[in-house]
Amino acid sequence: MTAKHDVVGAKGRTTTILTLGLPVIGGMVSQNVLNLVDTAFVGTLGNAALAAVGTGSFAFFMTTAFVTGLSAGVQAIAARRHGEGRMDETAVPLNGGLLLAIALALPLTSIAWLVAPALFHVLNPDPAVIELGVPFLRVRLLSAVFLGCNFAFRGYWNGINRPGNYLRTLVLMHAVNIALCWLLIFGNLGAPRLGTLGAGIANCVATGVGTLYYMGQGLRFARPAGFLRKLPDATALRTMLRISVPAGIQQLLYAAGLTTLFAIVGHVGTAEAAAASVLTNVMLVAILPGLAFGIVSASLVGQSLGRKDRDEAHRWGWDVVKVATVAMTVLGLPMLFLPGPVLSIFIHDPETLALAEPALQVFGGTIAAESVGMVLMNALLGAGAGKLTMMVSVGMQWLVFLPIAWLIGPVLGYGLLGIWIAQSAYRSVQALIYAALWQRRAWARVEV
Repeated sequence: MTAKHDVVGAKGRTTTILTLGLPVIGGMVSQNVLNLVDTAFVGTLGNAALAAVGTGSFAFFMTTAFVTGLSAGVQAIAARRHGEGRMDETAVPLNGGLLLAIALALPLTSIAWLVAPALFHVLNPDPAVIELGVPFLRVRLLSAVFLGCNFAFRGYWNGINRPGNYLRTLVLMHAVNIALCWLLIFGNLGAPRLGTLGAGIANCVATGVGTLYYMGQGLRFARPAGFLRKLPDATALRTMLRISVPAGIQQLLYAAGLTTLFAIVGHVGTAEAAAASVLTNVMLVAILPGLAFGIVSASLVGQSLGRKDRDEAHRWGWDVVKVATVAMTVLGLPMLFLPGPVLSIFIHDPETLALAEPALQVFGGTIAAESVGMVLMNALLGAGAGKLTMMVSVGMQWLVFLPIAWLIGPVLGYGLLGIWIAQSAYRSVQALIYAALWQRRAWARVEV
């Protein structure tokens, strides 16, 4: 009887994970499809365009990472209030997140606009890449406030178990982006032919459309929960900042680390930088579904802790890991066994394709270990342990991986493949650290 109950319970928990996770996964996959469509469009413009868009995108990610980290605080508090049964207060942290997003994004992006040319000179010394990349980055920066607001909404909808609202918004954004890319990159239907600048304009407009749609959903569904009715009190804002600031710093330094990685690869060669741009976008097709499961684990953990059930919170973390590992292993198989057909959609230069293929196979072979780290890192964030995850992520990336990547690539000459092997190894070790921290359960004592 007990065994039967356990089986039914396990199936029920898996159903819960998939019910919450599939809309988030759909959103994450759609984001990757958009990235891949953009990459396929830009790939027809040559290696310099690919390198410019790849470097500019990661510079934008770095600039806005601190703002998008607010999502962690909104989700953790909204999920905790949901678990406590305080339904009329779940949107209050969203109000605070929107206010903080606007207050932080405006000065950060203004500074980044001014320093964009100098930043590109540091990231990639190729004059052709700089010429194409600076206008692309600057127009993307115009969407930073919208992006911060969108991430706050994402944290709220996922925190209260309404991921479908997130999915619908992303589908709308991607439809707008793809249509505008087709028009503005190539000058179709009489539109100006803007190349990489057109890709940046399309992304900026689509992000703004997403914010408007999110606001409409908030007014429709979240008003009874306090949306735009009141701000968090001083204690709640401090709690949000206590969770969000470490998450934002982690995001910022992770993004800066990725940008630094692009700079390292750029010093190896322009073909390597173009290959790295495509590799990263293709890899995100597999990584972001794992991140989606991580977002689900953050909500389930936060809601369980709101009910004061620490054992259930601990079990949710591992249950989500099991589902995510299977899903991401399947997604990694084409990368492992069919790297050429996957990459040839986006890379048209034979030399660049030859550089990228073995690096993609390395990632495809280690993606299962990656899923453990992504889920448990987000589960820790859902429990409010943002400072802990920041220390692990920043330490492993900046003190271990990036120095090794510089040594392996530009110094010792092992090129792109050597750097990608080092990256997969460091991410696997990081996953083991997160697993050990989850088992210790110190996160269960964090108050939110």
